[in-house]
Amino acid sequence: MAKLDELKQSLIGGKAAQVKELVQSAVNEKMAVKEILNEGLIAGMAVVGKKFKNNEFYVPEVLIAARAMHAGMEVLQPLLAESGVEPIGKVAMGTVKGDLHDIGKNLVVMMLKGAGFEIDDLGIDVPPEKFVAAAKSGAKVVAMSALLTTTMPGMKDVVEAIEKAGLNGQIKTMIGGAPVTQSYADEIKADGYAPDASSAVDKAKELLGLS
Repeated sequence: MAKLDELKQSLIGGKAAQVKELVQSAVNEKMAVKEILNEGLIAGMAVVGKKFKNNEFYVPEVLIAARAMHAGMEVLQPLLAESGVEPIGKVAMGTVKGDLHDIGKNLVVMMLKGAGFEIDDLGIDVPPEKFVAAAKSGAKVVAMSALLTTTMPGMKDVVEAIEKAGLNGQIKTMIGGAPVTQSYADEIKADGYAPDASSAVDKAKELLGLS
């Protein structure tokens, strides 16, 4: 579909006004909302994610593309609920207690939204009990970010708090951030680790059995 391809390319190029216009025009032409979402916006963000992974795109390009995605979603959001299009899963995401960095977290949030997830963005400096509360209110994946080695133990606290709450097995935990590694994930018994925002989408899908 030429229009959806144009929408996808506009999103990759970060043209917010054009994306909004094309989504509105597709809606006016009675195109299926799910089709506009999946083959236009989500397909575009998938390309952005791939380019980011391959170092063809950097953080500014991703942020600009994400802004274009938001512009399109403003038009689609009210229609998605009406047409019964369900998100593919719910992820609660936050930077752990003591850590005030949010650029990495925000990138992951945008990429997950761009892949069709519903996001409960818990913000920064999030204590374990807040992650547990989010898990109890429907999140299937609890994702934690840290930029400082000194705040990484906060991730272990969250994993343990989820276990204490009896949510092990029902809730998947995922960690990431500059100093974080796969071996640290193994050590604290987190279910998954992602080295970057694009891989976080793949990992969340894998943890929920969607990939």
